[in-house]
Amino acid sequence: MSEERYLTFALCKGRLAKQTLELFEKVGITCEEINDPKTRKLIFVNDELKFRFFLAKGPDVPTYVEYGAADIGIVGKDVIMEEHRKIYEALDLGFGKCRMCVCGPASAGELLKGQERIRVATKYPDIAKEYFYDQKNQTVEIIKLNGSIELAPIVGLSEVIVDIVETGSTLRENGLVVLEEVCPLSARVVVNPVSMRMENERITKLLQELSACVNG
Repeated sequence: MSEERYLTFALCKGRLAKQTLELFEKVGITCEEINDPKTRKLIFVNDELKFRFFLAKGPDVPTYVEYGAADIGIVGKDVIMEEHRKIYEALDLGFGKCRMCVCGPASAGELLKGQERIRVATKYPDIAKEYFYDQKNQTVEIIKLNGSIELAPIVGLSEVIVDIVETGSTLRENGLVVLEEVCPLSARVVVNPVSMRMENERITKLLQELSACVNG
C-alpha cells in the first residue's frame, strides 16, 4: 500500500522554488499548476507520480518537515542552521550559493581580533552566537533585526553584522566590507526521519536521481 501514499514536498517560496522546480523537471518531476501565477491554490498535485507540493516561507520549511506535514523540504543551509529542527539533511543541490559573513566597516576588523565585547546585529542570532561564542570564544551582544541589517553599523546600533552575502554590492554601496566568512551556504534537501524509514525506497531513488543531475 505504500505506493498509494503521496510524498509531500515543502518548497521555499521565491527564487529557490523556481530553481528547485527547474531541477525537478530535469529528472521528470513536473507540476504545471504550481507555475500558474494566477492560481490561488495552496497544494499542488502530480497524481501520476503521487507527489504533492506546497510553498512556504524559508524558516517554516524545516518545521513542516520535522512535524511530518512534509516528507521532504528544499531550503537554504542558513535556515537549517538557524532553526535546529530534527530533520535529516540529505543532499546539497549546489544552487542558491552564497556565504554567511561577518561584515562591517573596514575599521571594525580590529574589534574581531581581541576579546573586546562588541554588538552584532543579525537576522540569524543562533548562527551568530555559535560563531562568536563557540568558534571565536568572543563574548558579544547579539541584536536581532528583521529588516535591512546593513543599516545597523551605519547608524551605530552595532559594530558589525552577521548576514548572507551574495555579490557584496549592497555592502560596497554602504561602505561596508566582508570581515570574516562564517560558512558557505546553498540549497539543501531535508527529509523527515520517519518518512526516510517508511518510504526509504522512493526517497532514496529520488535523491539518487537529483544527485546524478546536480553532479552530472
